Amino acid sequence: MAIKPAYIKKLGKALLERYEEAFTTDFEHNKEVVTELTNVQSKGVRNRIAGYITHKQRGGPAA
Repeated sequence: MAIKPAYIKKLGKALLERYEEAFTTDFEHNKEVVTELTNVQSKGVRNRIAGYITHKQRGGPAA
């Protein structure tokens, strides 16, 4: 598993704390929510944030 940069984790955790009810275990849905809630321009960064959130929602190990 790749090590995610600190800014991905920091933003993902902040989004989960504020908008936990908006996220699900579906990656495609989470991509759309991240797009709506942030101003991230990069598709790759958006996908990494959405992937991190999806992993957390599915019960991934604490990081």
